[in-house]
Amino acid sequence: MKEDLEKISENRVAGLKPDDIHWVLTVPAIWNDSAKQFMRLAAEQAGISKDKLSIALEPEAASLYCRHLPVLCDGESSILTFQTGKKYLVVDAGGGTIDITVHEVCAGGNLKEIHRASGGDWGGTKIDGAFMNFLGQIAGNTTMQRFKDENMEDYLELLRDFEIKKRDIAVGSKTKVTIKVPSTLFNLVEEMTHMSMQDKLTSSDYGKQVSQTGNKIRLDADLVRSFFSTTLTQIITHTSDLLEKPDCVGVEAILMVGGFSESKLLQEIFKLTFSQLKIVIPAEAGLAVLKGAVIFGHCPTAINVRISKYTYGVQTTRIFDEKIHPSSQRSVYDDGTVRCINLFDIIVREGDKLVVGGAHTQSSYRPVNESQKSMNIPIFISRNRNAKFTTDLGCTHVGTILVPLAGRGTDRSVTVRMLFGGTEIIVECVENATNRIRRLNIDFLT
Repeated sequence: MKEDLEKISENRVAGLKPDDIHWVLTVPAIWNDSAKQFMRLAAEQAGISKDKLSIALEPEAASLYCRHLPVLCDGESSILTFQTGKKYLVVDAGGGTIDITVHEVCAGGNLKEIHRASGGDWGGTKIDGAFMNFLGQIAGNTTMQRFKDENMEDYLELLRDFEIKKRDIAVGSKTKVTIKVPSTLFNLVEEMTHMSMQDKLTSSDYGKQVSQTGNKIRLDADLVRSFFSTTLTQIITHTSDLLEKPDCVGVEAILMVGGFSESKLLQEIFKLTFSQLKIVIPAEAGLAVLKGAVIFGHCPTAINVRISKYTYGVQTTRIFDEKIHPSSQRSVYDDGTVRCINLFDIIVREGDKLVVGGAHTQSSYRPVNESQKSMNIPIFISRNRNAKFTTDLGCTHVGTILVPLAGRGTDRSVTVRMLFGGTEIIVECVENATNRIRRLNIDFLT
């Protein structure tokens, strides 16, 4: 991809050098930090330097793009939806995942996240999977697997035809959906089952809902709608639950983006279920993330408040207090001091609002003994907003910073602060005696 872009650029933009290009990789907002870091490392291995790469969250990118649109495709919604103080839900319905975030428009046009991203693997490919499962019930799962293994091009052609047709199925559709089937599948069915596809269709439980005409099969609209049933239920249930959250009180609109948002059935179900809200669907909803990523690349601070997905903190120790500390965390040090170990000293809590561009919450730590020449600062994360010990279930060690210490004594200190400057995290440790700074891009892959 990188090489292809450079070749295209050479032909279209004279004198453009690789260093002139800033890359923006988009990822689902529900991805964890490990997945985002994996994407960054993959890009670096492809030859993209760290300082020329940004990670953008897909619903945020789409939201930025739609903020610049004067009129949207339903003919009713306009940029007035995005006035200062307005809250809206962003539903990024892609092929693999559904990402849902909640934004509020700030003064100056920037956006802030008011509820952390959520969603699940309820994307458009689930509908494709339901269609393929249906074919498996007709032709046999073994036949379909062999068809896929031996005729990948034909398999993808069949899938592409269904993907196009599924967009037009609607709540009240009566017209049958016609799908072109490659001859290789017909031949495999006869070879493996000793029955024609026509006979398999007629004798199946779907005999009254599907028929064959030449090299095409025709499916009743109700049958095709049934492929959507489970996925739509999951999406609507999750969205309804989200709108009940205190943070979402006052939401006035739902912005639908992503390729799956081009499905008429999904659009109509949202309009019927959430009739009290304005449903906003941009033209070419599937390109909203791509175009928004360009805007994000030029203005990465346009989202100036985000919600922390995790509780972040430092593993530390304190003098043991039998009134508050469990005996399981009691440890006697070489100098005879009894300390409570594995304490989770929280710097940022899950659900906290994080202002982009500043250092957030800082804590200071001192060495345990006078002769200590360095200090290890272990960084941990947890889904528990009130994590107490780093040994608790769900706590994960994500990195350690080694900070050299000058001089002697236990009054020396190191200040730890976290910078949530964008979609990723930097930890800074400052040795206060010398003001030397050690930084760590948290490694979520180890």
